[in-house]
Amino acid sequence: MASEAASPKNPLIAVNYGIILSLWTGAQLIDIPYTINVLVLVTAILYVSCHSSIELLNLSSPEGDDGSPDSDKKKSQVMMEGVEVLKKEDAMQFPLVGSASLFGLYLAFKFFDREVVNLIISFYFAAVGCAAMTMTIAPFIEAAVLPLKRRFKKEILIPHPLPEFVGGPTPWDCSIDASIAEMISFLGSAVFCGFYFKLKHWAMNNVLGICFCLQGISKFSLGTYKIGAILLIGLFFYDIFWVFGTDVMVTVAKNLDGPIKILFPRSLTPNPETNKIELSLLGLGDIVLPGFFLALLLRFDAHRAGSCDMYGIFPKPYFHSGLVAYVIGLATTLFVMIYFEAAQPALLYLVPACLGSSFICAIIKGETKELLDYSEEDEGGDEEEEGETKDKVGDIKGKNEDAKKAD
Repeated sequence: MASEAASPKNPLIAVNYGIILSLWTGAQLIDIPYTINVLVLVTAILYVSCHSSIELLNLSSPEGDDGSPDSDKKKSQVMMEGVEVLKKEDAMQFPLVGSASLFGLYLAFKFFDREVVNLIISFYFAAVGCAAMTMTIAPFIEAAVLPLKRRFKKEILIPHPLPEFVGGPTPWDCSIDASIAEMISFLGSAVFCGFYFKLKHWAMNNVLGICFCLQGISKFSLGTYKIGAILLIGLFFYDIFWVFGTDVMVTVAKNLDGPIKILFPRSLTPNPETNKIELSLLGLGDIVLPGFFLALLLRFDAHRAGSCDMYGIFPKPYFHSGLVAYVIGLATTLFVMIYFEAAQPALLYLVPACLGSSFICAIIKGETKELLDYSEEDEGGDEEEEGETKDKVGDIKGKNEDAKKAD
C-alpha cells in the first residue's frame, strides 16, 4: 500500500514571519509610511502568534460523545493542562488592577526622578525580555541544527540560612533543564538585552516588544468566549476613561522608556530642533489583549476542525472575520487620530470590531450556542473541591444519624 501523502502546510505562517523581519529591517533603512507599517506589522504579529497558540490544544484532553444528555456540551470543552487560563473573577478585576498599576506609574513619574523610574523599569523589562527572546529564537535554532535539540540536565540545590518568609524554602532549586539551542539563545538574548539597556534604540525596543506579543498571545488562554467578552468590555471602558478622561495614559506612554510599545518612525530624517527622528507608538496592550481573543477564536476553529497543528490548513471563519475586523478597527483608530490630531483609545474601536465580527459570524453559521459553550477551563479542580465538600457533608450527616440512634 502506498504511504499517505503528507498533509499540506499553511505557508502563510512563514510568510508572516518574513514580513515581520522585513518590516523591522526595512524601517531602519527606508521611509515606510507609518500607517502602512503599523497595519501590516501588527497583522503579521497576530497571525503568527495566534497560530502558535494552537499548540496549546496538544496539552488538552477534549471530552467526547458518551451518549449522555450533556455530550453536546462536552464536545465544546477542552481541558488544558499546565496552561495559564484566565478566570471570570480575574477578567472582571483586570481593569481595576490595570488602573491601579497605570495610576501608580503616573504618580511615580510625577513625584520621582524620571530617569530613576525608567532605570528600574528598564532593568526589569530587559530581564523579562531576555526570557521572551530566548523562547522566540530557540525553536528556529533547533529546526536549523537538529543536534542542538539535545537537552542538558543538571540538578543544582543551594541551601540558604534565610527565614522562609524572606528567602522561601531551602534549598533553592536552581536546576538546569534546557536544550543546547535554548542555552545558545539565552546567551545571545542576554547580550542583546544588555545593549538595549545601554542604548535604548527604538529598533531594539521593537524586537523585545514583538517577542512579548508572540510569546504572550501563544501561551495564554482566556478560557471561554464569555470570559473574553467580559475582559474586552471592561477594557473598553478602561481605555476610554484613561485616555479621554485624564492625561494619565498619554503621560505614562510618553515618559515610560521601555518595550511596552512598538515604535514606528514617521521619517528617518532627524528633526532639526531635537536631532531625533519622530516616532509614533502603539501600546502592546492594543495588540496582546485583542490577540488573546483572536487566538481563542482560532482555537475554536481548530477544535471544530479536529486539528491541533499550527501549520494545518482548515476552515477559519471566526479567526479570519475577527482578524479582518481588528485591522479595520485599527485603521479607524489611525484615521481618527490623524484627522483630529489627538491620541485615541484604540480599544474603543477594536473591542466592538472583535466582539461584533465573531458574534455575527456565529449567528450567520447558526453556531451561537457552540461558540458560547466552548471552554478551555480546567474544571477538574472545581469538581474535586465539590466532591470533597459533598463527602464532608455526608460525614456530618452520618455522624448526626449515629448520634440520634445512640440516644
